[in-house]
Amino acid sequence: MIRKNSNRLEVFSWMLYDFANTSFTVMVVTFVYSVYFRDVVAKGLGNRADLLWGLNGSISMAVVAVISPVLGAIADHSQSKKKFLIFFALLCIVFGGLLSLVKEGMILEGMLLFIVANIGFQGGNVFYNAFLPEITTQDKYGRISGYGWALGYLGAIVIILVCKPFLSGGFEESNLPKVRLTFLLSAVFYLIFSLPIFFCLKERMGGFTYDRKDLYIVGGFKRLGDTIRNLNQFKELGKYLLSYFIYIEGVTTVIYFSTIYAKVTLHLQISDLILFYLIVQTTGIVGALFFGWLADKLLPKKTIQITLLIWCMVVIGAYLVVDRSAFFVIGMLAGLAMGSSQSASRSMMGLLTPRDKEAEFFGFYGITGRLSATIGPLFFGAISAWTGNQRTAILAVISFFIVGLILLQRVDEQQGIRAARNFRVNPGQKQ
Repeated sequence: MIRKNSNRLEVFSWMLYDFANTSFTVMVVTFVYSVYFRDVVAKGLGNRADLLWGLNGSISMAVVAVISPVLGAIADHSQSKKKFLIFFALLCIVFGGLLSLVKEGMILEGMLLFIVANIGFQGGNVFYNAFLPEITTQDKYGRISGYGWALGYLGAIVIILVCKPFLSGGFEESNLPKVRLTFLLSAVFYLIFSLPIFFCLKERMGGFTYDRKDLYIVGGFKRLGDTIRNLNQFKELGKYLLSYFIYIEGVTTVIYFSTIYAKVTLHLQISDLILFYLIVQTTGIVGALFFGWLADKLLPKKTIQITLLIWCMVVIGAYLVVDRSAFFVIGMLAGLAMGSSQSASRSMMGLLTPRDKEAEFFGFYGITGRLSATIGPLFFGAISAWTGNQRTAILAVISFFIVGLILLQRVDEQQGIRAARNFRVNPGQKQ
């Protein structure tokens, strides 16, 4: 299950980072800060606050999209993926913790702190994902990736339970200091459980050589340019990234607006939201483990296709649902689809990525996901603000999953795997 030059502690440390950083996703992006920003920080703006929240995600994702491929190339060139991972993780931890200082009316401050924190979170994931091909063998990508996502959902459950006493009073004025404290708690949680990957994961030398007199940024741009010039060797990867660009927009949009939709449109209370997210995270563990195993058996393409069909059911169900119990059922389906689609996508990218270019190619993977994420949340926010109806906005999200599914049919998975393997064996040029 692990590579000969790695050990079980490294693999576990890598997976534990999913456990750690999910605290930011849940407490800030999805669950608490999203609603806090809309109802408290941007109080009185109504559905226009949806547009601002979508803009938060779009700006941060656009920045990461621009810097990911270049930083990935630099990291490969200098064997410094781990340094970049630590930098971006600490960036998210510090600025995520500072969200605890944001109060009513501090719209600009709340947006800026979130944007920087999300840049840290998303940027760190580029380098975190790039370690997958280094710590395990190709036939176990799906399983190890699934284990990581499962641990991530377990981390989400733990941080929700830790913060539950502080959230029991809801978003009433008297309880807001306790709500803000949860942002600090999530940052501390992120830091503590990131320490194993900071200290235990090894940075391995690749099979390429480079002139150490080169500045890292110069070498990074050289490698990036070389990759772009040789993309014709990886046509299936290009097709896959186009499909991923479309369907991940839907996933990101659901993550950004699910809690806001539940509270504003379905009028769920904080106790209902806590239960809802415990259900989502629990089924997410099942989905990540099962579909991670399935990705190794069927290969990731078929697995992704199945999860996209589940996503279509989720969106239609969310549009039609009118009562609390039915929404919890939709949450179960969303949990199954969420971790499994992202885990299988990461496995697919690992299979199509040539050795020694992991950070660089996962940088392209990052730019694809982040660029798409500049569209999805803004798309939902704009429709919600324009129509004044979140149900219309959530139904429109299904278009991302349908188009992504159609484009995925065009990807020849086996041919893409062969291209990546051949490049590893015969790079064809000195790096």
